[in-house]
Amino acid sequence: MSEIQAPVTGRDRWPLRVALIGAGRIGTSHAELLANRVPGVELAMVFDPAPGAAAKLAAELRVPAATQNLDEVWASPDIDAVVIAAPARSHSDLVVAAASAGKHVFVEKPMAVTLADADRAIEAAESAGVVLQVGFNRRFAPGFAAARAEVDAGTVGTPQLLRSLTRDPGPYRGDPARTPLWTIFFETLIHDFDTLCWLNPAAKPVRVTALADALVRPDAREAGHLDTAVVTIQFDNGAIAVAEANFCAMYGYDVRGEVFGSLGMAVAGDVRSSDLAVYTAAGVAMPTSRLDSDLLRSAYLGEFEAFATAVRTGADSPVPGSAARLALSIALAAIRSVQEGRGVALEEVER
Repeated sequence: MSEIQAPVTGRDRWPLRVALIGAGRIGTSHAELLANRVPGVELAMVFDPAPGAAAKLAAELRVPAATQNLDEVWASPDIDAVVIAAPARSHSDLVVAAASAGKHVFVEKPMAVTLADADRAIEAAESAGVVLQVGFNRRFAPGFAAARAEVDAGTVGTPQLLRSLTRDPGPYRGDPARTPLWTIFFETLIHDFDTLCWLNPAAKPVRVTALADALVRPDAREAGHLDTAVVTIQFDNGAIAVAEANFCAMYGYDVRGEVFGSLGMAVAGDVRSSDLAVYTAAGVAMPTSRLDSDLLRSAYLGEFEAFATAVRTGADSPVPGSAARLALSIALAAIRSVQEGRGVALEEVER
């Protein structure tokens, strides 16, 4: 749309009426939370371009409207906000379109895959006066939020060493031929990059060094597939951070973080899905999660509650577009580091 429509403030009516854009795996998980679990939110419409996908999900959750026509979402006066869970490379265009239509925006990571598109999305939201929140859910996981609180309180002192990891549950069933290039940086490690910057809030990342390979599917290496990576980030306060990812942890979904500082350490995350442990003659067994939407369910719920609160109260977004841009700049520096086999200063990707 060429003209920017006035946004709904959220104080004009309640509950907040939301349209879901994208009815895939994560979109379906989001839809269940939005329809049944988030106070003050009504899932009012589902969009997906695949024939029957939106209608099927809407029927399952008793959502009143479903469409394959995105223009219906933008034009609907019954929609106050959108949750974007479409393929990553469409995110920035969808943010711009939503903002231009006066809709508040929650967008899954990454918000964009180029800095120019990130800037375009941020500017569109600012010009329209709508809330823009990015889906960095770890900020809302209880353990990670508590770790950040300890950093803010000075309990661990000045951060010196940080670590964040993401290991997707195995067995790996993805198709390398259909996995977009650099997915491990844009869609997996992007969470870790945000987490490390968030846990070291008084500093800025300045230099990135990355190694990556196809260790899960070495047969796809020649085609450019990457499924394992380690990234080192240096901050301007001297802190050194390590992010790592792998697409196949046979024991389950594994997300953890750590801040070691001058006075102590804070550790967050646990591969276990509960504190249950079963002791038998075969050994000790503990339950793990096979999906991110299971392990981090409370975090997904928390981020949507925070988004609704920001819209309703007019507060600043708790995870603004600038956070997505910073994580993206680290991802782009990591990609260049892998390509060129050297450390890359963040200022290089800004040129």
